[in-house]
Amino acid sequence: MDLLRYRQQRQKLLEERVPRRTLCSTCLQPESGCYCSQIQKFDANIKFAILTHPIEFRRRIATGRMSHLCLADSELIVGHDYSNNQRINSLISNEDYHCVMLYPGVQSENLNRIDSQARSKLFPKDKKLLVFVIDGTWATAKKMVWLSKNLHHLPRICFTPDRPSNFQVRKQPRTECFSTIEAIHQTIELVGDSQGFKTKIR
Repeated sequence: MDLLRYRQQRQKLLEERVPRRTLCSTCLQPESGCYCSQIQKFDANIKFAILTHPIEFRRRIATGRMSHLCLADSELIVGHDYSNNQRINSLISNEDYHCVMLYPGVQSENLNRIDSQARSKLFPKDKKLLVFVIDGTWATAKKMVWLSKNLHHLPRICFTPDRPSNFQVRKQPRTECFSTIEAIHQTIELVGDSQGFKTKIR
């Protein structure tokens, strides 16, 4: 192939190539699907630290990111082993916070199995509740918790979903599994009153 013909074909391919869509730097959606203008940020009187696995962070449809954008007092921290993460350790050591981890299991206090008065007694009145949320697939979340030694001593809370997940973009592995945004919503429903957040989220 002569050089002139090669250059002509290359130019034709460049002209015919579909341009890449520009993504919103905040929600990571294409401009046509950006939902940032629809977000109504609110303060639940609970601080949420959403610990997101790198694979989950790269997903365009990621409810951990959605949750972070909605919650006024929240942080989205990417990683898989948080043992030496300075930000996580500073939050855990901050005496202004009472830290718990939202994670199911036999070590967790099931919020559905106790009444509202008992729930309020779980958390000190003189500290702000800080909930660490593990954001990833069930397999990656389990590994994140196992690797992150600094999370092992935290009290754990969980709940029993009273309905199947409504998040239909990605299929949940079991009927009792919720997406991250649904899990945070349910946590606020269960403990929001005890933290001074009275408005019910529907």
